[in-house]
Amino acid sequence: MLSDRELFEQIVDILGPLANVGSKITADTDLVADLSLDSLKIMEFLLEIEDRFDISVPINVLSDIRTVRDVIFQLQRLLAEAD
Repeated sequence: MLSDRELFEQIVDILGPLANVGSKITADTDLVADLSLDSLKIMEFLLEIEDRFDISVPINVLSDIRTVRDVIFQLQRLLAEAD
């Protein structure tokens, strides 16, 4: 399984093109408030996560995701379930 740091780096790689230019991304970065991601960009982000990690992100998980840290937590859980 990937470490927190490896997951963080992959998430930053995915978020980079979707976020505002020059946005600093940390584990506590709020996807909507700090990066100004709208619903379409959030869906693009989640689709890229599904493709990259070969998982399916259930729609009910979306309400639990606000920050990059939340994404990492949910991603770890989904990857563990997939094994």
